[in-house]
Amino acid sequence: MLISLAWSSLCSRKKSVILTFLSLLISISVLLSVEHIRQQAKTSFNRTISGADLIVGAPSGQLNLLLYSVFRMGDPTSNIDYQSYEMLKNDQQVAWAIPISLGDSHRGFRVLGTNGDYFTHYQFGDKKSLGFTAGKPFAGMFDTVIGADVAKTLGYQVGDKIIVAHGIGHTSFSHHDHSPFVISGILKPTGTPVDKTVHVTLPAIEAIHLPPSQLAKILDGEEAQKIQPDSVTAVILGLKTKFGTFNLQRDLNNYQDDRLMAVLPGVALAELWQMMGTVENVLRVISVLVLLSSLFGLSTMLLASMNERKGEIAVLRTLGAGPSVIFGLVLLEALMLVVIAIASAVSLVSGSIALFSDKLAAHYGLFLSANLLSWETLQIAMIITLASIVTSAIPAFEAYKKALQSSLSG
Repeated sequence: MLISLAWSSLCSRKKSVILTFLSLLISISVLLSVEHIRQQAKTSFNRTISGADLIVGAPSGQLNLLLYSVFRMGDPTSNIDYQSYEMLKNDQQVAWAIPISLGDSHRGFRVLGTNGDYFTHYQFGDKKSLGFTAGKPFAGMFDTVIGADVAKTLGYQVGDKIIVAHGIGHTSFSHHDHSPFVISGILKPTGTPVDKTVHVTLPAIEAIHLPPSQLAKILDGEEAQKIQPDSVTAVILGLKTKFGTFNLQRDLNNYQDDRLMAVLPGVALAELWQMMGTVENVLRVISVLVLLSSLFGLSTMLLASMNERKGEIAVLRTLGAGPSVIFGLVLLEALMLVVIAIASAVSLVSGSIALFSDKLAAHYGLFLSANLLSWETLQIAMIITLASIVTSAIPAFEAYKKALQSSLSG
């Protein structure tokens, strides 16, 4: 009875209620978006690589090295010698070493040069290994293994041929047309940048950048065995024992034959979160202020309608409704509006993320889930509901006083 009465009362003031609802919808959407993206970004980044003890590259800052070698974000400043990779691979403390070479792209997707160890040792999430939906790892120099999103977005199948472009931009005027790659495998979805990556062999990366005459000989098979990479962008290391991690890191940072920098992925991620912490707090404060502004707008709307509702209150009093019922009615109107706004905001944010998830992953390396139903979202919804009760208590108390005055004058 009271719910239908509150709903009818809201419907009788459509214009002001709709404007207030839109204000609440936008502010709650902003708050939910900030929190969801913050949590998902952390989860996405933390699950991208697992089991790696060190990442070795050219000195460029540990955060920069982590971003371009693991998350395909940013550009490497320089490479390290291929001999350094071989030195690392043969080190007694190293269990496995994955070389990575970056610099080319295919229709907006990063191309990564590596070898078979990538598919054997690279792990993500809770130490999950890469798996194949179709096909197999490289068998020939110009074989390529593509990520799940690459295959899905571009509609590729095993056996299709692709052309790699020079540079990492979405639009390139320099394509390696004379050396097409044949897709030998498609990886299972991982929810990491691996899904957006085109994997090729290290010798192929070296070959496609050779003069045409030399490339033709390689394609004919005459000099295919002579191809030896000169450099790699970075090397991901797994050690036999964790105890030697810091010693090996120190040794590599002081390595005399090449300019190397070794970083611990966990430490680099912690630096990233520390750097992002200030931005997160600023966004949170802005979101909360916008929400408070909307809640006070709701309170103002209800308060401004009190004079118009003198007659409604008087009728309700005549029908036997006490001042506490009038108080509850106004509070219920506010709660109904806020609950509908929360539900609409969850739907709006989920739909927006589902719509733009591919672009967010491609441009920013963010793999966001469109599912907002979590304990954190429930907590935010409860806080918003409690805040709306507090701010709506002012007009509700005003209605309570008018109900008392109505009974006294009656």
